Amino acid sequence: MALKNINPTQTEAWSALANHFNETKDITIKNLSKEEHRKENFSIQFNDLLVDFSKNRITKETLSLLVKLAEEVDLKDAIEKQFTGEIINATEGRAVLHTALRSTSEEPVLVDGKNIKPKIQTALRKIKSFSNKVISGKWKGYTGKAITDIVNIGIGGSDLGPDMVVESLKFYKNQLTTHFVSNVDGDHVSEIIKNLNPETTLFVIVSKTFTTQETISNAETIKNWFLKSATIFDIPKHFVAVSTNLEAVDRFGIDKNNVFPMWNWVGGRFSLWSAVGLSISLSVGFENYKALLAGAEEMDNHFRNEDFEHNIPVILALLSVWYNNFYKAETEAVLPYSQYLSKLPAYLQQAIMESNGKGVDRNGNTIAYQTGTIVWGSTGTNMQHAFMQLVHQGTKLIPADFIGYKESLYGLTEHHKKLMANYYGQIDALAFGKTKEEVHLELKFSGDEDKINQLLPFKVFEGNRPSNAILFDKLTPHSLGKLIALYEHKIFTQGILWNIYSYDQFGVELGKELAKKLLNKQQ
Repeated sequence: MALKNINPTQTEAWSALANHFNETKDITIKNLSKEEHRKENFSIQFNDLLVDFSKNRITKETLSLLVKLAEEVDLKDAIEKQFTGEIINATEGRAVLHTALRSTSEEPVLVDGKNIKPKIQTALRKIKSFSNKVISGKWKGYTGKAITDIVNIGIGGSDLGPDMVVESLKFYKNQLTTHFVSNVDGDHVSEIIKNLNPETTLFVIVSKTFTTQETISNAETIKNWFLKSATIFDIPKHFVAVSTNLEAVDRFGIDKNNVFPMWNWVGGRFSLWSAVGLSISLSVGFENYKALLAGAEEMDNHFRNEDFEHNIPVILALLSVWYNNFYKAETEAVLPYSQYLSKLPAYLQQAIMESNGKGVDRNGNTIAYQTGTIVWGSTGTNMQHAFMQLVHQGTKLIPADFIGYKESLYGLTEHHKKLMANYYGQIDALAFGKTKEEVHLELKFSGDEDKINQLLPFKVFEGNRPSNAILFDKLTPHSLGKLIALYEHKIFTQGILWNIYSYDQFGVELGKELAKKLLNKQQ
């Protein structure tokens, strides 16, 4: 077994953390914030990224005990094993190498004794050449017209990642319009194709096995729609595939030259860095796609080489375990202050909950402690007028990540000032709340003196609600790559801490199997 098998609750660090929690569980962020150099001591600056985790219920001792936990479960060893291609997805017998897809180093990464780097470079060259042909208009449809629309047909990792990135990088898009079809609900595909012109649309079918029910159902429906105005000989000009099943792709009518590779050492939910990201490259151009990969690689190197005390994904993972396993917080909110990132929470739901939603440890034994946080969220400031009421004054403890940018892309500075005032205002309101005295004074000055006793309890905010401020200079392909990779490594770190396998997803299968049986009965 590649990964060590260490029950975190049996470690010295865990029992020290349990004692420490009992001693400090009543500390307040308000009191902690009075410490000298609090912000400097609990912040990490990494080039264009600042992560401020000072507004958490932690002391220096908490942090050092959490780092000891990471050391005791030998996180360092696990990180090296992932990066060098050991079979850490033991239940499926696979290496986990999405990091290799964005690596520009000469260091070979071996799978079954063969260096995979040349294969990756070949695939990238193919993505570049194809994207350039389509974007420049050299690639023509069956009536000699250039392509205007791209439709990505996939589900899960073959949909959520590319869809999220295309939406996030809308500012950088070219003249092509990109659409995503995923749900097996026929109304979804019907809505997409009703406004498309078959002469100028390119379809990218993304399915490793080319047997995924939703994807193939949608692809067949689209093919039938296409053939109402074209012939089977026109399919190669309008359909390409990202798959390993060359026979099925060939039967569908796709030219073998238009098939892009997928590899079993890349899990679906981490595959946007591979040819699964073809629709991203088509949407924003290959150079921007490369910048996305470069940003991810920068975070990879930080994660692999930085000491745990200054390692952003490790710190965020340790904080998450602190709240999940000691404070019994079950959920985390991801709150991007950019409308471009509206699809990030849904993307992270899959990445995090499909990875760490596991109830057995690496021995196959039932786990007696909490794993897998529930992740949810939305964009600021919209969510301030929606669910933030519960985060501020509800009965649940919900740690939150606030993601912000120092500058906007269109340069409406007054808008951006207001946006960022809300970003910092929410963080402070959660941390510090509003005392009885402050409410009393406020009501007195507003002329509501007679209502003071009646309104007081409803207007008090207890505060002491933790959050992290994740602040980039600007939303670019490079900084987005860095952000996505940050969460990928946080997921991996939590999986190691909880002694689970983060890279299989057997829990997805049962419902599919039962659906197949029910379908066969109906036919």
